[in-house]
Amino acid sequence: MRFAIGPESANVRLMPEPIEFLKSRKSISAQFLGPPGPSEAELAEILTVASRVPDHGKLTPWRFILFKGEGRTLASTALARLFAADHPEADEKQVAEEGRRLARAPVVVGVVSTAAPHPKIPEFEQLLSAGNAAMGILNAANALGYGAQWTTGWIAYDRRAGDLLGLKPAERFVAFVHIGTPTAPPIERPRPNLADIVSEWRPAD
Repeated sequence: MRFAIGPESANVRLMPEPIEFLKSRKSISAQFLGPPGPSEAELAEILTVASRVPDHGKLTPWRFILFKGEGRTLASTALARLFAADHPEADEKQVAEEGRRLARAPVVVGVVSTAAPHPKIPEFEQLLSAGNAAMGILNAANALGYGAQWTTGWIAYDRRAGDLLGLKPAERFVAFVHIGTPTAPPIERPRPNLADIVSEWRPAD
């Protein structure tokens, strides 16, 4: 069942499919995301969706770095060398795992916050906009039939790793979104009870 959008359908009630889709969204671990990944056209669609997020002041306080093909392996290998130098006690298995950090799924999108001081827009709001962009990638990838996972890990917080992966000064990673075809079914996890997280404001007596 399709649903209508646009000014001409402003009074048309949306059909339930979009809500059901959003309610059913689940992440799939990057280790269970195999080929094929999204095509160039599909990736463009995913990033177009990611760009349509709340952005106070129209600052576009985020950008995307793509890790695809051989680039995934080369980046991961460089990260593994950095990890091994910092952790001489690490065993071969741990170092090997780091060597696959960005190479497990066919495509990884690094979501970069470019938040900066602004006379009117708090940096915190700019950072939230980047987080919304990451969520947009997850939803768009799922809508196209792919699995996806949002990760961070030490590489999101280590400045040397950030420099290695292409960050500019003052930028930071807010997400690495892994995208591919699920090789295992998603696992449902407990979700919060709305009664525990929702309250209605009322004036004090």
